Amino acid sequence: MRVGVVGVGDVGSAVLELSAEYGHTVTAVADSESATVEPDGVDVSAVLSTKRSDGVVGRADPEAALEGPYDVLVECTPTTLDDAEPGFSHAGIALQRDRHVVLANKGPVAERYRELKELEAESDGTVRFGATVGGAIPVISTIEDFGPDRVLSLRGVLNGTANFILSRMATEGLDYEHVLAETQDLGVAEADPSFDVNGTDAALKGVIVANVLQQGEAVSLEDAEVEGIADLPGSMLDLAQEDGRTIRLIVEVADGTVRVGPRLLHESADLAPVGTRNAVGIETESAGQLNLSGRGAGGVETASAVLSDIERLPE
Repeated sequence: MRVGVVGVGDVGSAVLELSAEYGHTVTAVADSESATVEPDGVDVSAVLSTKRSDGVVGRADPEAALEGPYDVLVECTPTTLDDAEPGFSHAGIALQRDRHVVLANKGPVAERYRELKELEAESDGTVRFGATVGGAIPVISTIEDFGPDRVLSLRGVLNGTANFILSRMATEGLDYEHVLAETQDLGVAEADPSFDVNGTDAALKGVIVANVLQQGEAVSLEDAEVEGIADLPGSMLDLAQEDGRTIRLIVEVADGTVRVGPRLLHESADLAPVGTRNAVGIETESAGQLNLSGRGAGGVETASAVLSDIERLPE
C-alpha cells in the first residue's frame, strides 16, 4: 500500500524505517511544521536524516501530506486529551478522502470514539487502532477475533513506566521519588511523567478497550475511575512482599466501566510482569481467560502493531 505518515517521533520514525520490509511505499511524511510528498516513494533515509539535522522533514506544508497520494494515513502525533486534536482532524481528512486510517495516537479513539466511527461509516476508508493498546501485544485484534460480544472483561498492566517503577520499588526497597529519578535517567519515563504515574495513559487504553467491547456506547476518559501510583508509599510494597505479594497498576474493564489503580497481586501472578512489560487477561464467554504479555511500548514495538493493522485493512 501507499503509506502516509503524520508524526515523526519514535513510533512514526520506526514506521518509516520498517514500511519497505512489509512491502509498503511511503509517499507522504509530515511533522508539525513541514512535509515531504513523493508519489513514487519518498527517500525515507534522507527524510529521517533531515529530521535529525534540521528538525524538519521537508519543505512542503504539513497539509500537503494530508492531501497527498496515500492509501492509508498512519497517525502518530502525540496523544492529546479532550478534543484529541490534531489527531482527530488528521483522521477526518483521510476518511473524507475515502482513505484508510491507522492510529498510534490514543486520543481520537479514547476521547471522540463515537465521532470517529461516524466519520468511518460515511467513508470507504477503514479505521484501525491496535497500536493504541499494549504496543506489540495484540489486545485489540484478539478481542476482534473472538468477537467483542463474547469478551466479558479485561484486566491487567498496560503502562510500562508505572510497572517499571513499582517493580524497582519492590525488588530494591527504594522509595517512589528515588526510582522515578532513576527511571527518567534511563529514558523509561518522560521528563514530565504525570501521564504515566497518575494513571491517565493506562486509563486511556482501558477506555479504548471499553469502546470496542461496548460496540456503540462510547466511553471517554472522564467516565473512568483513576488512581495513580505517585502517592503509594514504599512501605505498602514492603508489607505486600512479606506476604508473597506485590502491587501493580491495574486496568479493569467490564460492563462499560473502566477502573485504574494499584492492586495487590501474588508475586508470581501472570498479571504481575516485571520491568516495562505489559500483561493482560481477557475473560471470554466460552474459552475462559486468555493471557497476553510482552513489550507494551517502544518505537519499533508499536510500529510493528501499526504495520499489522495495515495488513488487516481491506484492499
